[in-house]
Amino acid sequence: MNLRKWLSTTVVLTLACGLAAGCTSGGSGSTTNETATPEGKETAAPKQQITVNYRAEPGALDVSKTTQIAAFTILGAVGEGLYRLDKNNKAQPGLAKDMPKISPDGKTYTITLKDNLTYSDGVPVKAQDFVYSYQRSVDPATKAIYAFMVAWVKGGTDVMKAKTPEEVEAKKKEMGVKALDDKTLEITLERPIPFFTEQLSFLNFFPQRQDIIEKYKEKNGADAESVIGAGPFVLEKWDHDQQLVLVKNDKYWDKDNVKLERIQLNIVKDENTGLNLFQTGGSDLQTITGDNIGLWSGKPEYVLQPELSSWFIKLSQKNVPAFQNKKIRQALALSVDNSAFIETVMGKGPVPATGFVPSGTSDGNGEEFRKKAGSIMPKFDPDKAKQLLKEGLQEAGLTQLPQFKLQGDDHNTGPKALEFLVAQWKQNLGVDVIAEPLPHKLRVDNENNHKYQASVSGWGADYNDPMTFLDMFITGSDLNDVDWSNAEYDKLANGAIAELDKAKRSDLMVQAEKLLIEEMPIVPNYFRATSWVKNTKIQDLLFPPYGVELEFKWASVK
Repeated sequence: MNLRKWLSTTVVLTLACGLAAGCTSGGSGSTTNETATPEGKETAAPKQQITVNYRAEPGALDVSKTTQIAAFTILGAVGEGLYRLDKNNKAQPGLAKDMPKISPDGKTYTITLKDNLTYSDGVPVKAQDFVYSYQRSVDPATKAIYAFMVAWVKGGTDVMKAKTPEEVEAKKKEMGVKALDDKTLEITLERPIPFFTEQLSFLNFFPQRQDIIEKYKEKNGADAESVIGAGPFVLEKWDHDQQLVLVKNDKYWDKDNVKLERIQLNIVKDENTGLNLFQTGGSDLQTITGDNIGLWSGKPEYVLQPELSSWFIKLSQKNVPAFQNKKIRQALALSVDNSAFIETVMGKGPVPATGFVPSGTSDGNGEEFRKKAGSIMPKFDPDKAKQLLKEGLQEAGLTQLPQFKLQGDDHNTGPKALEFLVAQWKQNLGVDVIAEPLPHKLRVDNENNHKYQASVSGWGADYNDPMTFLDMFITGSDLNDVDWSNAEYDKLANGAIAELDKAKRSDLMVQAEKLLIEEMPIVPNYFRATSWVKNTKIQDLLFPPYGVELEFKWASVK
C-alpha cells in the first residue's frame, strides 16, 4: 500500500475556509442544532459532521486497481468486506453474518451473508458480487497490481497467466470462489493462510458490481457517481484536487452505530495552511511534522499514529543502468544519515530504518519480526560510501555516476526530504542529483509504470506479516518496479510463501530480508509514525496501523 503528504498557501486557505463547514464558528464541535430537553429547555447538540484536511487527491477509487492509501481510506468508508477490523485490528463480521466456517485443512472458507444487505443505491448485495470481484482482480485485462493477493484463492494464478480471453474465462470458472446461493460464498485457497479472515477486510476482497463496472468501464471509480459501495458512508461529492464529501449511508446494515452524518475532506497539501485552518476552526484534523510536533506534543489535541510503514528510496535498474551495480547502490545507502534526516525533515514519531520490515510487524510465529531479525541496516559511513562508489564505478566501466532525477511528493515534507537527500549525495559522494517534486498521484503512477530514475517512496502493510513487504521484490512481481532480480532472494521469499511450518517460515523471511539489505535494490530510510492534531470533541475516530489511514465508522462529535 503507497503513502504520503501534500500543497498550497493563502489561496488554499481562502478556498478551504469557503468550503469548510463551520469555518468561522470553531469547527465541527462549535456547530450545533437546538434540541429540546425533557424539561422543555433548549440545549445545544453538536452536528455530527467533521472537516478533515486530507493530504492527497486519491487516484481512481477502483477496488481492483488502486494502490494508494488515500484511496484505501475513502473506499474503506464507502465500502465494506465480509469482515471489518475493530479498534484492536481483529476481524469482526461486516457483510458476513458470522465468522467463517473453515475446513480442517485450513483452505476452504464458507461464509454466509447477512440478511437484507444492499448497496447505497438499494441494489441487493449477493455472493456473486464477491465472485465477480475476485475474478476481475486476477483478470490480466484489469491490470490490477494487487492481483497477486487475490491469487491466494485457488486457481487465481492460472487466470493471471492465461494468454487469451477465452482461456481467461475458462480459468475463472475453475477458481476457488463460488456463490453456492445468493447468500453463501465458498472460498478455497491454494494453501492455508492463518490471517486470511483478517485479510477479507482488505479492500481488494470487497464485492464489486458487474453492472457498475460495465457501465463506467475505464472510468470506474473516477468520479463520485461511479463509486457505489455497501459501507457506512456514501461519496456524495468529489471536486478533484479540492474536496471529497462523504455522507451517512442510510441503507448500511449497521447504520444505527454510525454517528457521523457528514465528512468533508479538503485537499490541503501545505501543513502550515492546514494548521491555520485547524486553529481557526476551519478543520478538525491535520497532520503535523518537524517543529510543529514539538509545539503540539503533550497537548490534548495531539495524536501519534503508530504505523506498519516503511519508507525508502527506489533505484530503477531499468532506467539507470549504473544502479545495476551493487556497490553503487550500497554507496548511495551508506552516504545518507537517516538519523539526521529524521531530525531535520520529520521530527518526532518516525525512527531510522533498521531493516526493511518495520518495527511492530509480527513474524507470523508469535514474535515481532524486527526483534528476531535485529538491526541489519548498515550505519551511515561517508568514507566507506566513497570507496564503494569508486569500486562500483570501476566495475561498471564508468568514471562518474551519471546525473539522475530523484522524484518525490510535492506536499508537506516531500520537498524538504528531496532537498536533504540531494544535499547528502552531493556532500558525501560528489554526486549530482536533480530533485523532482511531483503531485502524489503522478509520483505513484510513475512508479507503477516504471517511469522514474529514483523515487522517495513508502509502503504500508496490507496485513500484519513481513510478506506484505518482502514479496514486493520477487522477480516479476507487479510491485517490483525497481526491476531488480535475484534468484536466491526469490528462492527464500517463495519458500516462505509455500512453507507451512511457522518457525521455518519466519527463518526464511529473516534470511530474505538480510539478503535484500545486502543487495540494497532500495535504500531504507525510516519507519513512519504519523503525528496529528485532532479536535478534542471528536471521539472514537480510529487511526489504524495498517490498511486504511483513518477509520470513520465509529467516530462522533460530542
